Amino acid sequence: MIYQRLLIVLLSFGMGFTHAQKSNIKVNQNRLENRIFELAKFGLQANGETERVAFSDADIEARKWIIETLKKQGLDVSIDFAGNIVALRKGTKKNAKPISFGSHIDRVPNGGNYDGCVGSMAALEVIESLNENNIKTKHPLEVIIFSNEEGGVMGSRAMSGHLGKGALEVVNSTGYSMGEGIVRLGGDTTRLAEVQRKKGDLAAFLELHIEQGAILEKENLDIGIVEGIVGLRWWDVVFTGFANHAGTTPMNARQDALLAAAKFVVAVNEITNSFEGAQVGTVGRIKAEPGAPNVIPGKVVASLEIRDLSSEVIEKVFRAIKKKAEEIAAVSNVAIEFKRLDTTAAPALTEPAIQKEIENSSAELGLTFKYMPSGAGHDAQDMATIAPTGMIFVPSKGGISHSPKEFTSAEDMANGANVLLRTILALDEKLD
Repeated sequence: MIYQRLLIVLLSFGMGFTHAQKSNIKVNQNRLENRIFELAKFGLQANGETERVAFSDADIEARKWIIETLKKQGLDVSIDFAGNIVALRKGTKKNAKPISFGSHIDRVPNGGNYDGCVGSMAALEVIESLNENNIKTKHPLEVIIFSNEEGGVMGSRAMSGHLGKGALEVVNSTGYSMGEGIVRLGGDTTRLAEVQRKKGDLAAFLELHIEQGAILEKENLDIGIVEGIVGLRWWDVVFTGFANHAGTTPMNARQDALLAAAKFVVAVNEITNSFEGAQVGTVGRIKAEPGAPNVIPGKVVASLEIRDLSSEVIEKVFRAIKKKAEEIAAVSNVAIEFKRLDTTAAPALTEPAIQKEIENSSAELGLTFKYMPSGAGHDAQDMATIAPTGMIFVPSKGGISHSPKEFTSAEDMANGANVLLRTILALDEKLD
């Protein structure tokens, strides 16, 4: 979706910095990697791995370090009422809207050092590179380190106005609820409405992130240009049969809820694959009752998740799955019910004009690239509802993420940071 406020106007290169300066500026690869290592020290365990779940002491200490680092670069740093770290570098043009960029540093339990952290450390590196080269931008530049991304994209949901009161009761592995965590991070749950940004408040938003997949690595590509972040819908699918003795009930007289659920799992895979496109359908959880080896399962609750860039495709796949599931239930002599869960995330398309600038920046740097969707959720998903948004992927080794084994090379991180830097400078020239 192209916002009316996003007017792409080709301007001369003579404003603010020269074309030669723009072409030559690059981030410091070693410094970027060293910051990743430095960040990993916050929450470092005896086994050499790092634990830094949102709201933990390690999270709080890491945030203090980031705030001090941003202040040393001359930025005006604050913590908003949702616990987001917001750092502003002034622009030269009066009343220009900020170009915002950043990611998160909190991690899932037993996570790795790169998911979210690469985008956050790259944001610091972009600012320091601009300062070193004495490059001023017309637009203010705003670095945002979002709070509790892994526990429900808390900070970006608050910023986009989508953080409901019910979410504040959700407790993460630290034992703190979101509401308690916001207070621990320096926020104020009574003033969350003041965090919300409106459409038009930002000139653009950009996020750099590891791919969390193996596509770029397998295709030997440097950069992923994210076309959008998939939407998802969840259901509980309840099969109700009749629990009975496994030894005395003939096979042809059973109402086996688990057998019907097993056929359903196979059907989800087959039906999802029957459509063209990149949609995915998953059954990730099954609970059978009463759960005894000598009792025919009388009730099964299975999960169903469908993801795609199109809400229409999600609905189309769901209708086909539901129809087949009802046929399976009828043949199996069990009842079936689909319960829609309140975990819906709408697809978020990135801004085509920003996609093009990411492509141009990649090409100028001699980097290979491809357009691709994001199958995982990100802060950019909520930011896309309020601002023209772009997202840059860099390869993750083996497609591993949310694991201590996740890894992105220093070269790949620097490639992404350089694309981020050039895209910001291009947008600063062309956005009005």
